[in-house]
Amino acid sequence: MANRDKASNQLNDFLKSQQKQDTITTAAGAPVGNKNAVLTVGPRGPMLIQDHVFLDDMAHFNRERIPERVVHAKGAGAFGYFEVTHDITKYSKAKIFEHVGKKTPMAARFSTVGGEKGSADTARDPRGFALKFYTEDGNWDLVGNNTPIFFIRDPILFPSFIHTQKRNPVTNLKDADMTWDFFTLRPETTHQVAFLYSDRGTPDGYRHMNGYGSHTFKLVNKDGKFNYCKFHFKTDQGIKNLTADAAAKLQGTDPDYATRDLYNAIAEGNPPSWSVYIQIMSPEEAEKFRWNPFDLTKIWPHSEFPLIPVGKMVLNGNPKNYFADIEQLAFSPAHLVPGIEPSPDKMLQGRLYSYTDTHRHRLGSNYLQIPVNCPYNTKVKNYQRDGPQCVTDNQDGAPNYFPNSFGGPVDVQAHLESTFTLSGDVQRYNTHDDDNFTQVGNFWRKVLSTDERTSLVENIVGHLREAQDFIQKRAVQNFSKVDPEFGQRVKDGLGLGKDKTGANL
Repeated sequence: MANRDKASNQLNDFLKSQQKQDTITTAAGAPVGNKNAVLTVGPRGPMLIQDHVFLDDMAHFNRERIPERVVHAKGAGAFGYFEVTHDITKYSKAKIFEHVGKKTPMAARFSTVGGEKGSADTARDPRGFALKFYTEDGNWDLVGNNTPIFFIRDPILFPSFIHTQKRNPVTNLKDADMTWDFFTLRPETTHQVAFLYSDRGTPDGYRHMNGYGSHTFKLVNKDGKFNYCKFHFKTDQGIKNLTADAAAKLQGTDPDYATRDLYNAIAEGNPPSWSVYIQIMSPEEAEKFRWNPFDLTKIWPHSEFPLIPVGKMVLNGNPKNYFADIEQLAFSPAHLVPGIEPSPDKMLQGRLYSYTDTHRHRLGSNYLQIPVNCPYNTKVKNYQRDGPQCVTDNQDGAPNYFPNSFGGPVDVQAHLESTFTLSGDVQRYNTHDDDNFTQVGNFWRKVLSTDERTSLVENIVGHLREAQDFIQKRAVQNFSKVDPEFGQRVKDGLGLGKDKTGANL
Protein backbone atom coordinates (compact mmCIF):
# COMPACT_ATOMS: atom_id res chain seq x y z
CA MET A 1 0.00 0.00 0.00
CA ALA A 2 2.91 2.35 0.71
CA ASN A 3 3.96 2.23 -2.95
CA ARG A 4 0.58 3.26 -4.39
CA ASP A 5 0.80 6.30 -6.66
CA LYS A 6 -1.35 9.44 -6.43
CA ALA A 7 -3.86 8.21 -8.98
CA SER A 8 -4.38 4.95 -7.08
CA ASN A 9 -4.88 6.85 -3.79
CA GLN A 10 -7.49 9.30 -5.11
CA LEU A 11 -10.31 7.79 -3.02
CA ASN A 12 -8.18 7.77 0.13
CA ASP A 13 -7.38 11.45 -0.45
CA PHE A 14 -11.08 12.22 -0.78
CA LEU A 15 -11.84 10.37 2.46
CA LYS A 16 -9.26 12.44 4.31
CA SER A 17 -10.81 15.66 2.98
CA GLN A 18 -14.28 14.86 4.39
CA GLN A 19 -15.28 16.27 7.78
CA LYS A 20 -18.42 14.10 7.92
CA GLN A 21 -20.41 11.94 5.56
CA ASP A 22 -23.21 13.64 3.63
CA THR A 23 -26.77 12.38 3.31
CA ILE A 24 -27.73 10.86 -0.05
CA THR A 25 -30.25 12.95 -1.98
CA THR A 26 -32.23 12.67 -5.18
CA ALA A 27 -31.28 14.93 -8.08
CA ALA A 28 -33.90 17.37 -6.77
CA GLY A 29 -32.12 17.46 -3.40
CA ALA A 30 -34.55 15.38 -1.34
CA PRO A 31 -32.87 13.16 1.31
CA VAL A 32 -32.99 9.39 0.76
CA GLY A 33 -33.86 7.06 3.61
CA ASN A 34 -32.74 3.69 2.20
CA LYS A 35 -30.47 3.23 -0.83
CA ASN A 36 -30.22 -0.56 -0.50
CA ALA A 37 -33.71 -1.61 -1.65
CA VAL A 38 -36.54 -0.62 -3.99
CA LEU A 39 -40.15 -0.08 -2.84
CA THR A 40 -42.13 -3.34 -3.18
CA VAL A 41 -45.49 -4.75 -2.07
CA GLY A 42 -44.20 -7.04 0.66
CA PRO A 43 -40.71 -8.55 0.66
CA ARG A 44 -41.45 -10.66 -2.46
CA GLY A 45 -43.96 -8.43 -4.24
CA PRO A 46 -43.63 -6.30 -7.37
CA MET A 47 -42.10 -2.83 -7.43
CA LEU A 48 -44.10 0.38 -7.17
CA ILE A 49 -43.80 2.90 -9.97
CA GLN A 50 -43.92 5.63 -7.33
CA ASP A 51 -40.38 4.68 -6.24
CA HIS A 52 -38.85 7.94 -7.39
CA VAL A 53 -35.54 7.19 -5.67
CA PHE A 54 -35.06 4.25 -8.04
CA LEU A 55 -36.55 5.96 -11.12
CA ASP A 56 -34.46 9.10 -10.56
CA ASP A 57 -31.27 7.05 -10.38
CA MET A 58 -32.06 4.67 -13.23
CA ALA A 59 -33.28 7.34 -15.64
CA HIS A 60 -30.05 9.26 -15.11
CA PHE A 61 -27.93 6.10 -15.39
CA ASN A 62 -29.54 5.31 -18.75
CA ARG A 63 -28.36 8.70 -19.99
CA GLU A 64 -24.91 8.88 -18.39
CA ARG A 65 -22.97 8.37 -21.57
CA ILE A 66 -22.86 11.23 -24.03
CA PRO A 67 -21.69 10.30 -27.54
CA GLU A 68 -17.95 9.87 -27.58
CA ARG A 69 -15.95 12.11 -29.88
CA VAL A 70 -15.91 10.91 -33.48
CA VAL A 71 -12.13 11.40 -33.38
CA HIS A 72 -9.84 11.96 -30.39
CA ALA A 73 -12.20 9.90 -28.20
CA LYS A 74 -9.47 8.70 -25.80
CA GLY A 75 -7.65 11.45 -23.97
CA ALA A 76 -6.44 13.10 -20.78
CA GLY A 77 -6.48 16.71 -19.69
CA ALA A 78 -5.16 19.22 -17.19
CA PHE A 79 -5.29 22.89 -16.26
CA GLY A 80 -2.64 25.55 -15.88
CA TYR A 81 -1.54 28.84 -17.35
CA PHE A 82 0.25 30.48 -20.24
CA GLU A 83 2.83 33.15 -19.37
CA VAL A 84 4.26 35.68 -21.81
CA THR A 85 8.08 35.78 -21.71
CA HIS A 86 8.76 37.78 -24.88
CA ASP A 87 7.00 40.76 -26.43
CA ILE A 88 5.20 39.99 -29.72
CA THR A 89 2.73 42.90 -29.64
CA LYS A 90 4.17 44.15 -32.94
CA TYR A 91 2.59 41.04 -34.46
CA SER A 92 -0.64 40.64 -32.48
CA LYS A 93 -3.03 42.78 -30.45
CA ALA A 94 -4.49 39.68 -28.73
CA LYS A 95 -4.83 40.36 -25.01
CA ILE A 96 -3.18 37.05 -24.15
CA PHE A 97 0.11 38.55 -25.48
CA GLU A 98 -0.50 41.99 -23.90
CA HIS A 99 2.73 42.29 -21.90
CA VAL A 100 5.65 40.25 -20.66
CA GLY A 101 4.75 38.46 -17.44
CA LYS A 102 1.02 38.24 -18.18
CA LYS A 103 -0.53 34.91 -17.18
CA THR A 104 -3.70 33.53 -18.74
CA PRO A 105 -5.54 30.50 -17.30
CA MET A 106 -5.95 27.59 -19.67
CA ALA A 107 -7.06 24.01 -20.14
CA ALA A 108 -5.38 21.31 -22.24
CA ARG A 109 -6.49 17.96 -23.60
CA PHE A 110 -4.16 15.40 -25.15
CA SER A 111 -5.52 12.42 -27.05
CA THR A 112 -5.09 9.71 -29.61
CA VAL A 113 -7.03 10.10 -32.87
CA GLY A 114 -8.47 6.89 -34.26
CA GLY A 115 -9.22 4.77 -31.20
CA GLU A 116 -12.38 4.54 -29.17
CA LYS A 117 -12.70 5.86 -25.63
CA GLY A 118 -11.47 2.58 -24.14
CA SER A 119 -8.51 2.15 -26.50
CA ALA A 120 -4.85 2.18 -25.46
CA ASP A 121 -2.90 5.39 -24.89
CA THR A 122 0.17 3.92 -26.56
CA ALA A 123 -1.37 3.03 -29.95
CA ARG A 124 0.49 4.22 -33.04
CA ASP A 125 -1.45 7.36 -33.79
CA PRO A 126 -0.97 11.11 -33.93
CA ARG A 127 -1.66 12.80 -30.60
CA GLY A 128 -4.17 15.60 -30.32
CA PHE A 129 -2.80 18.73 -28.62
CA ALA A 130 -5.81 20.94 -27.86
CA LEU A 131 -5.54 24.12 -25.77
CA LYS A 132 -8.17 26.52 -24.43
CA PHE A 133 -7.05 29.94 -23.19
CA TYR A 134 -9.57 31.87 -21.07
CA THR A 135 -8.77 35.44 -22.22
CA GLU A 136 -10.52 38.73 -21.47
CA ASP A 137 -11.69 38.86 -25.09
CA GLY A 138 -13.23 35.39 -24.94
CA ASN A 139 -11.82 31.90 -25.26
CA TRP A 140 -9.08 31.16 -27.76
CA ASP A 141 -8.81 27.50 -28.76
CA LEU A 142 -5.68 26.23 -30.47
CA VAL A 143 -6.50 22.75 -31.70
CA GLY A 144 -3.47 20.94 -33.10
CA ASN A 145 -1.42 17.77 -32.92
CA ASN A 146 2.00 16.58 -31.80
CA THR A 147 3.12 16.85 -35.43
CA PRO A 148 3.46 20.07 -37.45
CA ILE A 149 1.73 18.50 -40.47
CA PHE A 150 -1.31 16.37 -41.29
CA PHE A 151 -2.30 13.59 -43.71
CA ILE A 152 -4.41 15.64 -46.11
CA ARG A 153 -4.66 19.24 -47.33
CA ASP A 154 -8.28 19.31 -48.52
CA PRO A 155 -11.11 18.94 -45.94
CA ILE A 156 -13.44 17.16 -48.37
CA LEU A 157 -11.27 14.07 -47.80
CA PHE A 158 -11.45 14.22 -44.00
CA PRO A 159 -14.50 11.97 -43.40
CA SER A 160 -13.07 9.31 -45.72
CA PHE A 161 -9.64 9.53 -44.10
CA ILE A 162 -11.09 9.06 -40.62
CA HIS A 163 -13.19 6.11 -41.83
CA THR A 164 -9.96 4.38 -42.89
CA GLN A 165 -8.62 4.77 -39.34
CA LYS A 166 -11.77 3.35 -37.78
CA ARG A 167 -13.38 -0.08 -38.19
CA ASN A 168 -14.47 -1.93 -41.30
CA PRO A 169 -18.28 -1.52 -41.35
CA VAL A 170 -18.78 -5.24 -42.11
CA THR A 171 -16.18 -6.97 -39.93
CA ASN A 172 -16.01 -4.26 -37.19
CA LEU A 173 -12.22 -4.71 -37.25
CA LYS A 174 -9.39 -2.34 -38.06
CA ASP A 175 -8.47 -2.98 -41.69
CA ALA A 176 -4.98 -2.50 -43.17
CA ASP A 177 -6.42 -2.56 -46.70
CA MET A 178 -8.56 0.48 -45.90
CA THR A 179 -5.68 2.35 -44.28
CA TRP A 180 -3.01 1.73 -46.89
CA ASP A 181 -5.35 1.95 -49.87
CA PHE A 182 -6.17 5.52 -48.87
CA PHE A 183 -2.56 6.39 -47.97
CA THR A 184 -1.24 5.18 -51.30
CA LEU A 185 -4.04 6.67 -53.43
CA ARG A 186 -3.50 10.07 -51.81
CA PRO A 187 0.30 10.53 -51.83
CA GLU A 188 0.08 13.81 -49.88
CA THR A 189 -0.31 11.55 -46.82
CA THR A 190 3.31 10.37 -47.18
CA HIS A 191 4.85 13.12 -45.03
CA GLN A 192 2.59 12.43 -42.05
CA VAL A 193 2.84 8.67 -42.61
CA ALA A 194 6.62 8.97 -42.25
CA PHE A 195 6.16 10.79 -38.92
CA LEU A 196 3.50 8.34 -37.76
CA TYR A 197 5.50 5.18 -38.45
CA SER A 198 8.69 6.55 -36.97
CA ASP A 199 9.07 6.21 -33.20
CA ARG A 200 7.46 9.67 -32.99
CA GLY A 201 4.18 7.85 -33.67
CA THR A 202 4.30 6.39 -30.15
CA PRO A 203 5.37 9.17 -27.75
CA ASP A 204 6.31 8.22 -24.20
CA GLY A 205 3.27 9.79 -22.56
CA TYR A 206 1.87 13.24 -23.15
CA ARG A 207 4.55 15.16 -21.25
CA HIS A 208 7.37 14.16 -23.59
CA MET A 209 5.98 15.35 -26.92
CA ASN A 210 5.88 18.68 -28.72
CA GLY A 211 2.66 20.35 -29.78
CA TYR A 212 1.84 22.38 -32.87
CA GLY A 213 -1.04 24.57 -33.99
CA SER A 214 -0.22 22.84 -37.31
CA HIS A 215 -2.35 25.24 -39.37
CA THR A 216 -1.29 28.65 -40.57
CA PHE A 217 -3.03 31.51 -38.76
CA LYS A 218 -3.00 35.29 -39.11
CA LEU A 219 -1.68 37.51 -36.33
CA VAL A 220 -3.08 41.04 -36.50
CA ASN A 221 -1.56 44.00 -34.61
CA LYS A 222 -3.25 47.15 -33.25
CA ASP A 223 -2.69 48.93 -36.58
CA GLY A 224 -4.56 46.27 -38.53
CA LYS A 225 -1.39 44.89 -40.15
CA PHE A 226 -1.29 41.11 -40.35
CA ASN A 227 1.33 38.40 -40.77
CA TYR A 228 0.90 34.68 -41.19
CA CYS A 229 1.91 32.55 -38.22
CA LYS A 230 2.53 29.00 -37.04
CA PHE A 231 2.53 28.03 -33.34
CA HIS A 232 5.05 25.64 -31.76
CA PHE A 233 5.05 24.18 -28.23
CA LYS A 234 8.39 22.55 -27.36
CA THR A 235 8.32 20.17 -24.40
CA ASP A 236 10.63 21.22 -21.58
CA GLN A 237 10.73 17.60 -20.40
CA GLY A 238 12.52 16.53 -23.58
CA ILE A 239 11.12 14.37 -26.37
CA LYS A 240 10.87 10.68 -25.51
CA ASN A 241 9.33 7.99 -27.65
CA LEU A 242 8.45 4.34 -27.19
CA THR A 243 9.70 1.59 -29.44
CA ALA A 244 7.04 -0.45 -31.17
CA ASP A 245 7.70 -3.38 -28.80
CA ALA A 246 7.50 -1.22 -25.67
CA ALA A 247 4.29 0.45 -26.88
CA ALA A 248 2.71 -2.94 -27.68
CA LYS A 249 3.62 -4.27 -24.24
CA LEU A 250 2.05 -1.27 -22.51
CA GLN A 251 -1.14 -1.72 -24.53
CA GLY A 252 -1.59 -5.01 -22.68
CA THR A 253 -0.23 -4.12 -19.24
CA ASP A 254 -1.26 -0.45 -18.81
CA PRO A 255 -3.51 0.85 -21.62
CA ASP A 256 -3.98 4.10 -19.64
CA TYR A 257 -0.24 4.70 -19.36
CA ALA A 258 -0.18 8.28 -20.67
CA THR A 259 -3.26 9.32 -18.67
CA ARG A 260 -1.73 7.94 -15.48
CA ASP A 261 1.65 9.53 -16.17
CA LEU A 262 0.17 13.01 -16.66
CA TYR A 263 -2.08 12.80 -13.60
CA ASN A 264 0.67 11.57 -11.31
CA ALA A 265 3.25 14.10 -12.49
CA ILE A 266 0.91 16.97 -11.62
CA ALA A 267 -0.33 15.39 -8.39
CA GLU A 268 3.25 14.83 -7.23
CA GLY A 269 4.17 18.48 -7.79
CA ASN A 270 6.07 17.98 -11.03
CA PRO A 271 4.01 20.07 -13.47
CA PRO A 272 4.96 19.65 -17.13
CA SER A 273 5.71 22.72 -19.21
CA TRP A 274 6.25 23.70 -22.82
CA SER A 275 8.18 26.62 -24.31
CA VAL A 276 6.06 28.45 -26.89
CA TYR A 277 7.34 29.86 -30.19
CA ILE A 278 5.91 31.29 -33.38
CA GLN A 279 7.05 31.41 -36.99
CA ILE A 280 6.16 34.53 -38.95
CA MET A 281 5.69 34.90 -42.73
CA SER A 282 4.65 38.22 -44.25
CA PRO A 283 1.81 38.37 -46.79
CA GLU A 284 4.37 39.40 -49.42
CA GLU A 285 6.53 36.36 -48.66
CA ALA A 286 3.47 34.10 -48.76
CA GLU A 287 2.43 35.47 -52.15
CA LYS A 288 5.81 34.62 -53.67
CA PHE A 289 6.63 31.44 -51.75
CA ARG A 290 7.72 28.47 -53.84
CA TRP A 291 4.92 26.23 -52.56
CA ASN A 292 1.52 26.89 -51.02
CA PRO A 293 2.35 28.15 -47.50
CA PHE A 294 -1.14 27.12 -46.36
CA ASP A 295 -0.57 23.46 -47.28
CA LEU A 296 -1.05 21.45 -44.06
CA THR A 297 1.10 18.59 -45.38
CA LYS A 298 4.21 20.80 -45.40
CA ILE A 299 6.31 22.67 -42.84
CA TRP A 300 7.88 26.11 -43.07
CA PRO A 301 11.68 25.67 -43.04
CA HIS A 302 13.14 27.01 -39.80
CA SER A 303 16.18 28.27 -41.70
CA GLU A 304 13.94 30.72 -43.56
CA PHE A 305 11.33 31.36 -40.86
CA PRO A 306 13.10 30.97 -37.51
CA LEU A 307 11.34 30.23 -34.26
CA ILE A 308 10.50 33.38 -32.27
CA PRO A 309 10.09 32.83 -28.50
CA VAL A 310 6.77 33.89 -26.99
CA GLY A 311 6.11 32.28 -23.64
CA LYS A 312 5.67 29.22 -21.49
CA MET A 313 2.74 26.87 -20.92
CA VAL A 314 2.55 25.15 -17.52
CA LEU A 315 0.02 22.48 -16.49
CA ASN A 316 -0.21 22.38 -12.70
CA GLY A 317 -3.80 21.31 -12.01
CA ASN A 318 -5.56 17.99 -12.46
CA PRO A 319 -9.29 17.88 -13.26
CA LYS A 320 -11.55 17.75 -10.22
CA ASN A 321 -13.86 15.42 -12.11
CA TYR A 322 -12.95 13.86 -15.45
CA PHE A 323 -16.41 13.93 -17.02
CA ALA A 324 -17.22 17.51 -16.01
CA ASP A 325 -13.80 18.95 -16.78
CA ILE A 326 -12.38 16.86 -19.64
CA GLU A 327 -15.08 14.75 -21.30
CA GLN A 328 -17.23 17.86 -21.71
CA LEU A 329 -14.26 20.06 -22.65
CA ALA A 330 -14.96 21.19 -26.21
CA PHE A 331 -12.47 22.86 -28.55
CA SER A 332 -12.94 24.54 -31.90
CA PRO A 333 -10.52 26.36 -34.23
CA ALA A 334 -13.38 28.81 -34.77
CA HIS A 335 -12.97 30.05 -31.19
CA LEU A 336 -10.64 32.92 -32.05
CA VAL A 337 -10.08 36.31 -30.43
CA PRO A 338 -9.20 39.76 -31.81
CA GLY A 339 -5.58 39.63 -32.95
CA ILE A 340 -5.73 35.98 -34.13
CA GLU A 341 -7.57 35.09 -37.35
CA PRO A 342 -7.85 32.21 -39.85
CA SER A 343 -5.65 31.93 -42.91
CA PRO A 344 -6.71 30.50 -46.30
CA ASP A 345 -5.54 27.04 -45.11
CA LYS A 346 -8.28 24.81 -46.57
CA MET A 347 -8.13 22.30 -43.73
CA LEU A 348 -8.47 25.07 -41.17
CA GLN A 349 -11.39 26.56 -43.10
CA GLY A 350 -13.15 23.17 -43.01
CA ARG A 351 -12.48 22.72 -39.29
CA LEU A 352 -13.93 26.14 -38.46
CA TYR A 353 -17.31 24.59 -39.22
CA SER A 354 -16.90 20.94 -38.31
CA TYR A 355 -15.74 21.29 -34.72
CA THR A 356 -18.47 23.61 -33.48
CA ASP A 357 -21.06 21.55 -35.36
CA THR A 358 -20.02 18.28 -33.72
CA HIS A 359 -20.07 19.86 -30.25
CA ARG A 360 -23.63 21.05 -30.78
CA HIS A 361 -24.56 17.47 -31.67
CA ARG A 362 -22.60 15.90 -28.83
CA LEU A 363 -23.13 18.37 -25.96
CA GLY A 364 -26.09 20.49 -27.06
CA SER A 365 -26.59 23.92 -28.56
CA ASN A 366 -25.61 25.56 -25.25
CA TYR A 367 -22.35 23.66 -24.82
CA LEU A 368 -20.51 26.94 -24.26
CA GLN A 369 -22.48 27.40 -21.03
CA ILE A 370 -20.84 24.30 -19.53
CA PRO A 371 -18.44 25.69 -16.90
CA VAL A 372 -15.26 24.27 -18.45
CA ASN A 373 -16.20 25.76 -21.83
CA CYS A 374 -17.59 29.04 -20.53
CA PRO A 375 -15.54 32.15 -21.42
CA TYR A 376 -15.54 33.16 -17.76
CA ASN A 377 -12.91 35.90 -18.13
CA THR A 378 -15.41 37.97 -20.08
CA LYS A 379 -19.19 38.45 -20.08
CA VAL A 380 -21.17 36.90 -22.92
CA LYS A 381 -23.62 39.36 -24.44
CA ASN A 382 -25.36 38.41 -27.69
CA TYR A 383 -28.73 37.63 -29.24
CA GLN A 384 -28.72 33.86 -28.78
CA ARG A 385 -31.47 32.58 -26.48
CA ASP A 386 -33.10 29.41 -25.19
CA GLY A 387 -32.22 25.93 -26.43
CA PRO A 388 -31.64 22.71 -24.46
CA GLN A 389 -29.72 22.95 -21.19
CA CYS A 390 -29.77 26.72 -20.94
CA VAL A 391 -28.42 27.14 -17.41
CA THR A 392 -27.60 30.86 -17.34
CA ASP A 393 -30.01 33.73 -16.67
CA ASN A 394 -30.73 33.60 -20.44
CA GLN A 395 -29.59 37.24 -20.53
CA ASP A 396 -32.56 38.34 -18.41
CA GLY A 397 -34.70 41.04 -20.01
CA ALA A 398 -32.23 42.20 -22.65
CA PRO A 399 -33.68 42.38 -26.17
CA ASN A 400 -33.17 39.25 -28.27
CA TYR A 401 -32.99 40.98 -31.66
CA PHE A 402 -30.54 43.28 -33.41
CA PRO A 403 -30.57 46.16 -34.13
CA ASN A 404 -32.73 47.48 -31.32
CA SER A 405 -33.53 50.72 -29.49
CA PHE A 406 -33.52 49.25 -25.98
CA GLY A 407 -29.94 49.00 -24.81
CA GLY A 408 -28.88 45.66 -26.28
CA PRO A 409 -25.18 45.02 -26.93
CA VAL A 410 -23.64 46.74 -29.96
CA ASP A 411 -20.83 45.91 -32.38
CA VAL A 412 -17.56 47.83 -32.09
CA GLN A 413 -15.53 48.60 -35.21
CA ALA A 414 -12.24 48.31 -33.33
CA HIS A 415 -12.81 44.54 -33.36
CA LEU A 416 -13.32 44.21 -37.12
CA GLU A 417 -11.33 41.50 -38.86
CA SER A 418 -8.32 42.52 -40.94
CA THR A 419 -8.91 43.46 -44.56
CA PHE A 420 -7.41 41.44 -47.39
CA THR A 421 -8.01 41.04 -51.12
CA LEU A 422 -8.78 37.81 -52.93
CA SER A 423 -9.18 36.96 -56.60
CA GLY A 424 -9.35 33.73 -58.57
CA ASP A 425 -11.56 31.35 -60.49
CA VAL A 426 -14.09 29.43 -58.40
CA GLN A 427 -13.67 25.71 -58.99
CA ARG A 428 -12.59 22.51 -57.24
CA TYR A 429 -8.78 22.30 -57.32
CA ASN A 430 -7.49 18.75 -56.89
CA THR A 431 -4.08 18.98 -55.19
CA HIS A 432 -3.21 15.31 -55.75
CA ASP A 433 -0.25 16.18 -57.98
CA ASP A 434 1.33 18.88 -55.81
CA ASP A 435 4.86 18.19 -54.54
CA ASN A 436 4.18 15.36 -52.08
CA PHE A 437 7.68 13.95 -51.58
CA THR A 438 10.43 16.59 -51.33
CA GLN A 439 9.93 17.37 -47.64
CA VAL A 440 9.52 13.69 -46.79
CA GLY A 441 12.87 13.04 -48.47
CA ASN A 442 14.46 15.71 -46.28
CA PHE A 443 12.89 14.08 -43.23
CA TRP A 444 14.33 10.68 -44.27
CA ARG A 445 17.83 11.92 -45.13
CA LYS A 446 18.39 14.86 -42.75
CA VAL A 447 16.18 14.39 -39.68
CA LEU A 448 16.14 10.66 -38.93
CA SER A 449 19.24 8.89 -37.65
CA THR A 450 20.34 5.54 -39.06
CA ASP A 451 18.57 3.68 -36.25
CA GLU A 452 15.44 5.81 -36.66
CA ARG A 453 15.30 5.04 -40.38
CA THR A 454 15.49 1.35 -39.53
CA SER A 455 12.64 1.70 -37.02
CA LEU A 456 10.56 3.58 -39.57
CA VAL A 457 10.96 0.84 -42.18
CA GLU A 458 10.26 -1.92 -39.67
CA ASN A 459 7.15 -0.19 -38.36
CA ILE A 460 5.79 0.40 -41.87
CA VAL A 461 6.51 -3.15 -42.96
CA GLY A 462 4.92 -4.57 -39.82
CA HIS A 463 1.58 -2.97 -40.66
CA LEU A 464 1.74 -2.76 -44.47
CA ARG A 465 2.29 -6.52 -44.81
CA GLU A 466 -1.33 -6.98 -43.65
CA ALA A 467 -2.53 -5.17 -46.81
CA GLN A 468 -2.93 -6.82 -50.21
CA ASP A 469 0.02 -7.12 -52.61
CA PHE A 470 -1.19 -4.49 -55.08
CA ILE A 471 -1.51 -1.96 -52.26
CA GLN A 472 1.95 -2.88 -50.97
CA LYS A 473 3.45 -2.30 -54.42
CA ARG A 474 1.75 1.10 -54.71
CA ALA A 475 3.18 2.05 -51.29
CA VAL A 476 6.68 1.03 -52.39
CA GLN A 477 6.32 3.24 -55.47
CA ASN A 478 5.44 6.22 -53.28
CA PHE A 479 8.25 5.60 -50.78
CA SER A 480 10.70 5.22 -53.69
CA LYS A 481 9.74 8.72 -54.85
CA VAL A 482 10.69 9.95 -51.38
CA ASP A 483 14.10 8.26 -51.62
CA PRO A 484 15.14 5.17 -53.62
CA GLU A 485 16.74 3.64 -50.52
CA PHE A 486 13.54 4.13 -48.53
CA GLY A 487 11.43 2.40 -51.16
CA GLN A 488 13.92 -0.45 -51.60
CA ARG A 489 14.13 -1.16 -47.89
CA VAL A 490 10.33 -1.29 -47.57
CA LYS A 491 10.19 -3.55 -50.65
CA ASP A 492 12.82 -5.87 -49.19
CA GLY A 493 11.06 -5.95 -45.83
CA LEU A 494 7.82 -6.96 -47.50
CA GLY A 495 9.56 -9.64 -49.54
CA LEU A 496 8.19 -8.26 -52.79
CA GLY A 497 9.96 -9.62 -55.86
CA LYS A 498 10.76 -12.94 -54.18
CA ASP A 499 9.05 -16.30 -54.42
CA LYS A 500 7.80 -18.17 -51.36
CA THR A 501 11.25 -19.72 -50.81
CA GLY A 502 12.86 -16.28 -50.63
CA ALA A 503 14.59 -16.56 -53.99
CA ASN A 504 14.61 -13.56 -56.33
CA LEU A 505 12.08 -13.84 -59.11
